[in-house]
Amino acid sequence: MPKSAPERAMHTRFAILLAAGLLAACASRDDRTPAGRPGGPSDDRVETRRDATSTAQTVEGYKRDVAQRISQVNSTRVYVGRPQALLRSVVVVRYTVDSGGSLIRSEIMRSNRDRETESTALATLRGAAPFPKPASHLLRHGRLELAETWLFNSDGRFQLRSIAEPQMDQ
Repeated sequence: MPKSAPERAMHTRFAILLAAGLLAACASRDDRTPAGRPGGPSDDRVETRRDATSTAQTVEGYKRDVAQRISQVNSTRVYVGRPQALLRSVVVVRYTVDSGGSLIRSEIMRSNRDRETESTALATLRGAAPFPKPASHLLRHGRLELAETWLFNSDGRFQLRSIAEPQMDQ
């Protein structure tokens, strides 16, 4: 039995919507790719002035600059994409940078006592120094105290909270 004109039109609309949905699904970004993620390869350069002073005008901006520097230097240890829902470890490190961008102090502030990830957090911070010089208005007594959170996946790779994507369950 042939279909009426309204039925054919409804089937055509449905087919077009289905095709559009499939195309949209094909175009969506894979969570494991770095394209477009904050701190990803497309925007991982830290901008500095000629004297190596960060262009960041806020503490949070400078903290992101430092996080990008740590990620660049330790790229083989950094997880690209969204962190897994249940992390192996979360390590918070407090550190101090002087007016020249040198790391002058670092310590574990909070952790689940996973010694391997604590060591990795401290080593990756220390290995990435010196950092860009902080803007003078961010300093107190010639220093800037910051804290950063390392988010460790079960394989031991990490992201830094300042530039990480939301976890998979969010």
